[in-house]
Amino acid sequence: MNKKFLLPFFLLAAILAFSSCSNKLKPLAEEYIKAEPQPLEAIGGKVPVTINATIPAKWFNKKAVVTITPVLRYQGGEAWGTAYTYQGEKVKGNNQVIPYKEGANVTMKSSFTYKPEMKKSELFLTFDAKIKNKTVKLPDVKIGEGVLATSALADAATANAAIAADKFQRIIKEAHDASIMFLIQQAELRSKELKKNEISDWKDLVKNADEAPNQNVAIEIQAYASPDGGVELNTGLAERREKNTDKYLAKELKKMKVDVPVDAKYTAQDWEGFQELVSKSNIQDKDLVLRVLSMYSDPEQREQEIKNISSVFSTLADEILPQLRRSRLVANIEIIGKSDDEISALAKNDPKALNVEEILYAATLTNNDAEKTAIYNKASELYPNDYRTWNNVGMMAFRAGDLAKAEQMFNKANSVKNNPEANMNLGLIALTKGDQAKAQQLFGSASGVAELSEALGVLYLEQGEWAKAANSFGSVKSNNAALAQILTKDYNKASQTLNAVPNPDAITSYLKAIVAARTNDANGVVSNLKAAIAKDGSLKKEAAIDLEFAKYATNSDFAALVK
Repeated sequence: MNKKFLLPFFLLAAILAFSSCSNKLKPLAEEYIKAEPQPLEAIGGKVPVTINATIPAKWFNKKAVVTITPVLRYQGGEAWGTAYTYQGEKVKGNNQVIPYKEGANVTMKSSFTYKPEMKKSELFLTFDAKIKNKTVKLPDVKIGEGVLATSALADAATANAAIAADKFQRIIKEAHDASIMFLIQQAELRSKELKKNEISDWKDLVKNADEAPNQNVAIEIQAYASPDGGVELNTGLAERREKNTDKYLAKELKKMKVDVPVDAKYTAQDWEGFQELVSKSNIQDKDLVLRVLSMYSDPEQREQEIKNISSVFSTLADEILPQLRRSRLVANIEIIGKSDDEISALAKNDPKALNVEEILYAATLTNNDAEKTAIYNKASELYPNDYRTWNNVGMMAFRAGDLAKAEQMFNKANSVKNNPEANMNLGLIALTKGDQAKAQQLFGSASGVAELSEALGVLYLEQGEWAKAANSFGSVKSNNAALAQILTKDYNKASQTLNAVPNPDAITSYLKAIVAARTNDANGVVSNLKAAIAKDGSLKKEAAIDLEFAKYATNSDFAALVK
């Protein structure tokens, strides 16, 4: 074909192409599309993206329908986002119309469920286009690369499971009392009162406590007069009752060869005791009597107002007032428990000699996890009806990474008694399985548990609520707490936390490297990554694709470390 023939041919083709250009859709250039954030970032187990696209003027055919879908492609798979469909002006449909002459700006929001493989990935826009019923092929447009997955370093399995604490007390304080009653307006001790079993039992208790090598005893005498008869009369009466009781007790203690401190005092008018007895009684008009006590503070006015309630005063005189004419003997006994050394030795050699509080306490006296586990196991054998023993066995299993056994033990604890500690711990188990809803529900049943704030911090991390997580962790020194601080850009605090982690591991060093990267400390990046990789070789591969370190790819020391 000669040139003379070709020239008119090409001219004709150009005219036809021009006349039909409105029937075509050209590839949409990358410059018209912006994806945010850049890079993409894993948040709460998702990878959200907002795509802002400009459809240029005269691009969108009036008879076209175009469906745009983001897709995140990674090794071994791809994830499709939300599809958005647009239509030309002459299409009958319910989709957003894109004017031919003006074009339009559109916003597409999407989210992908995060997978670790997405760290190294590419984000594309795909196009499914038709003009009338004819398919138009448009190439995919690459609009992003890689996913920043620092938040995925949150690890519920490293949180502290809740301990069900012991109630061990080194010194147990007990108060034992007995009363010597008096006749109205009398202070003499009556033989009938002194021979009561109550008094003899009380004296035996004092003697036994004094002789016991692990007990201390001190005595109080509290003498009273009933609040009738006037302040002056009752003051003298109460004082004499105190002296007579003190004299009697001194003689009895000498006989018993008991030498303990005695503190004697008296109360002229026992209004407090009167109020207590009236409150507990079923007497007529007791509310009226109690109202008088609240309205008047002067003793004589009180007495007069109560006497004016004629319907009740006789009952008070017969049933209430006689109980207030007394000397109260109180033996304050301190029982001194076993020493730490004794408890530790018994836990190893004779655990049956320990009560449940002592054996639970024994586990806290060692920092050796194997010893702790052995003690808690023995505690569950000896005291299977105490939920704390099972929870704490589970706590140690959780710490050791045996999540299946831990879950079994926490459920066992709840079967003995539904309790907040096991519920919180089961919430942590749920988090390790990715069940945030169940974890949140269980945490709601763990009010008052000391470790709950840390557990909630992990939950908030995994939900993408980073500020709430940082606040919940408070002063906790852990990798998870430091991660929350990194994500909220509090790098100084994150460094302080990481330096204070009790048992630093590979992730501790890896997080230090991230802090260094974000604060432009190249030497810190390399040194901390070296420490992390030394503890966990798999982190070399992770660091090589981690976008936290992307700007250090050309750093020779970094490149040598991750190659």
